[in-house]
Amino acid sequence: MDDELNLRLKPLRERIDALDTQLIALLNQRAAIALEVGEVKKHFNAPVFRPEREQQVITRLQDLSDGPLAGQHISAIWREIMAASRALEKNIRAAYLGPVGTYSEQAMHAYFGLSIEGLPCPSIDEVFRSVEAGAAEFGVVPVENSTEGAVSRTLDLLLQSQLVIGGELALPIHHNLLTLNGGLAGITRVCAHAQALAQCQRWLATHVPHLECQAMSSNAEAARLAANDPTVAAIAGDRAATYYGLQVAYALIQDDPHNRTRFVMMGKEPVGISGRDQTSLIVSVKNEPGAVFKLLEPLARHGVSMTRFESRPARVGTWEYYFYIDVEGHRDDAPVSATLAELEKKAAFLKILGSYPRAT
Repeated sequence: MDDELNLRLKPLRERIDALDTQLIALLNQRAAIALEVGEVKKHFNAPVFRPEREQQVITRLQDLSDGPLAGQHISAIWREIMAASRALEKNIRAAYLGPVGTYSEQAMHAYFGLSIEGLPCPSIDEVFRSVEAGAAEFGVVPVENSTEGAVSRTLDLLLQSQLVIGGELALPIHHNLLTLNGGLAGITRVCAHAQALAQCQRWLATHVPHLECQAMSSNAEAARLAANDPTVAAIAGDRAATYYGLQVAYALIQDDPHNRTRFVMMGKEPVGISGRDQTSLIVSVKNEPGAVFKLLEPLARHGVSMTRFESRPARVGTWEYYFYIDVEGHRDDAPVSATLAELEKKAAFLKILGSYPRAT
């Protein structure tokens, strides 16, 4: 059996080895050209990371491919190839909500590749501050969850900060109940970020109603606590379990099996047109009849599709709101540009958060 198996596999493996030999040579050629690109960028003081260009590269290759690799596989492979090339040009740092093992860290690696240097921060506020102060070139923050809705602190900081959104990622969220030994004997409380507790509330109420639930600054911080306290169970992902040496007592305990969190990538530089873009903005209107309708009417007239509309209290002691809006297209696209020009005249307040390649 083994001899026959090896006999049939041998020529296929030899073909793969031959292709790998060609691939490594081509990848090194590509990296060498990327280094030349880096030298040109240095001369013109241009940014190393151009998300619109990377999205164009990935989209082109997805369109060229006849399979069997799916588009998501091509995207994952080329993100890592481009990340390695970027690292040869310059060491780029991204701040994220830490500690190590959070979904924010996972989102950072999924978007920038494994070659990015991560800067874990104790709060979303510190992520913004780190990028504003120059401690990191980019920041990765959660902005909304498919189950629990918007992340309020991120929305507030987007309003206050001068940083711009340069990209987004929708990350599937798979929650596990983690303990030191993989069991629940001696466990008295479940620790996790408040959003994670809310996303698992039905499961917790059904399976461990006797355990106290305690909110933490992050799921990874809960995992770190569980690693040092045998009475604590943490809700976190696989990365946190591995990093902190925990065992999975129960897997996939999120109430919604399709649970996802949207992350945005913050930076100081605006992003050019990729051909598949989205623009985010914040507006407020005067307190008068029909004000919101008048505000949104230009979008319909110019054929601009709105994909998100979220309201947030202005916190000025009156019943006034800011509206967080996402529209399809780049701010430099003619229909979006015309719409924004009209909104600027009609709105009491308008802030463009950024135009960037939208998540697939």
